[in-house]
Amino acid sequence: MTVIAAFLGMLSLYFFYNPSLYDFFPKCMFHQITGLHCPGCGSQRAIHKILQGNILEGLKHNLSIFLLILVVTYEITVYGLNHFFNTNHTNLLHKSIVTKLILIFVIAYWILRNIDIYPFTILAP
Repeated sequence: MTVIAAFLGMLSLYFFYNPSLYDFFPKCMFHQITGLHCPGCGSQRAIHKILQGNILEGLKHNLSIFLLILVVTYEITVYGLNHFFNTNHTNLLHKSIVTKLILIFVIAYWILRNIDIYPFTILAP
């Protein structure tokens, strides 16, 4: 229950406060040191925009947030089905091939969003 309360508290923080305008939100250390964008760069702004209802604007800040939303939704759904309905659905996210595919996607996204040539510049926050 504490995890759910903390999660909802974080979401409300991102709903009411724009991370671009307030200094209490953490900045990306990787970007500050290297000047390059990590796979998570722009995700705080993306969450804020999505919670405000600007889904396309949010995806412009970090397209990989869509993958995160899919993974979290799937994880919660499988957990809920197994826990509350006493079923035994296999969680595909716990298979090593899925983990490897997600890792490949994240690394490719990391590399591609740092290429300063169109259309890759679209991936930068």
